[in-house]
Amino acid sequence: MSDDDRTIRVLIADDQMMVREGFSVLLNAMPGIEVVGEAVNGREAVDRVRELAPDIVLMDIRMPELNGIEATREIVAADGAAKVLVLTTFDLDEYVYQALRAGASGFLLKDASARQLADGVRIVASGEALLAPTVTKRLITEFSKLSEAPRLMPSAHAAYGDLTERETEVLVLIAQGLSNAEIAGRLVVAESTIKTHVSRILVKLGLRDRTQAAVFAYEARLVTPG
Repeated sequence: MSDDDRTIRVLIADDQMMVREGFSVLLNAMPGIEVVGEAVNGREAVDRVRELAPDIVLMDIRMPELNGIEATREIVAADGAAKVLVLTTFDLDEYVYQALRAGASGFLLKDASARQLADGVRIVASGEALLAPTVTKRLITEFSKLSEAPRLMPSAHAAYGDLTERETEVLVLIAQGLSNAEIAGRLVVAESTIKTHVSRILVKLGLRDRTQAAVFAYEARLVTPG
């Protein structure tokens, strides 16, 4: 079975029963997606990820016992395959960029349509980041304020000089929220070439995924407000 044919396993973590049930109904109605479990707080989300090994976790930020940011950090630190997609009420949520720094692969609004929800799950499952332009701009602004803050990925900063000029160019475009196809179009090369560049960037910098690469680019001031 190819990756395209494989069913995407989803865990929904939200303390509101109506949100969990609503998203479960919507996602289970979509081809190639199966909701394999639910969690009512961050601690349970971490435990259910360990138990069920989902591909995607839909993670609410504000939950009891352990909030979504800390739960995301624990799930990512466990070095499993699960990718976290943050659920938020509005796209300029002050905690969105904190969740992305913690390792989330993107975010979705809670009022997303069934199609947007399914598309978001598929995008993140495929390895792409899910960052709306409004959030990308906010991330850049927030990271521009962190000049005195400790860097989250010191090993990545140490390895930054190993990137080629083209890899640095690709990294900047990743941070601007472009997909592999869009980067390929911008640089007039094959999409497969961009996938190779992205893979090499992640390996050289020791990063987990392209969202971490975007966070690194913000920290390194490769992308600035303007």
